[in-house]
Amino acid sequence: MARKRKGRDINGVLLLDKPTGMTSNDVLQKVKRIFTAQKAGHTGALDPLATGMLPICFGESTKFSQYLLDSDKRYRVIARLGQRTDTSDSDGQVIAQKPVHLNLSDIEPMLEQFRGDILQVPTMFSALKHQGRPLYEYARQGITIEREARPITIYENRLIDLRQDELELEIHCSKGTYIRTIIDDLGELLGCGAHIIYLRRLQVSQYPSDKMLSLAFIQEHADDLVLLDSLLLPVDSPVQDYSQLVLSEQQGQDILLGRTIRIEQFSECEQLVRLYRQDQFIGCGEWLANQISPKRLIQTEQ
Repeated sequence: MARKRKGRDINGVLLLDKPTGMTSNDVLQKVKRIFTAQKAGHTGALDPLATGMLPICFGESTKFSQYLLDSDKRYRVIARLGQRTDTSDSDGQVIAQKPVHLNLSDIEPMLEQFRGDILQVPTMFSALKHQGRPLYEYARQGITIEREARPITIYENRLIDLRQDELELEIHCSKGTYIRTIIDDLGELLGCGAHIIYLRRLQVSQYPSDKMLSLAFIQEHADDLVLLDSLLLPVDSPVQDYSQLVLSEQQGQDILLGRTIRIEQFSECEQLVRLYRQDQFIGCGEWLANQISPKRLIQTEQ
């Protein structure tokens, strides 16, 4: 007999404003306990140094967390010029130090090399796996693993300010982008070195920043689960960027039974489609040649 999971069967997405100094998993576990949730997961870790938007999916919404991992992100970053560290942020050890003699006109042309479609070599301090272990475990042992450059897209890299040796940027980028690598590479290009001293994730996908809740707020209202539940975003919010298709009762029933259905009139060309049985979200399907096949479905009362 399968062991019954402890906790409440709740579904939805919490937009957490992650505090600095904590790992994403530490924050996740605290939030999961406060909500007494059976199942929860975050969508794209933030470094302990970083703050900002960390979507936490509960229950059925965890099935769609991958789409948030694959979505675009927006960051505000402040870099300390003149110092390079072994982790490319202020948690690391300074490995090189040079004087800084730069102004805005020196920096702006260099930013062009960090815009558009570029190739980036992932940092050793990342969760990418090598032989089943994350790269950061090797890095902490002083081991360097050869990494291939990967294509990323920087939609916007805007210079906000330069205050003596502190450079502030806002970066809108595709999945798989390492901000610390951008800062480290930029520092080398400027000839003085650089590392991150402040990093805040402003946005994930199209989630509104004003819906973020702080950990302090959640802890303060831990005894009011009715309130906290009311602040969760819908289960289908991780896939709001995709087109939707409203099915009939019978079509929806067929999809939930794992069948492929034929749709004659559907003009969208996206492969992934949000599926609704009347006004009820039932999951996502794959659209191909006038047919919809079930891709990822939620548990519903059929």
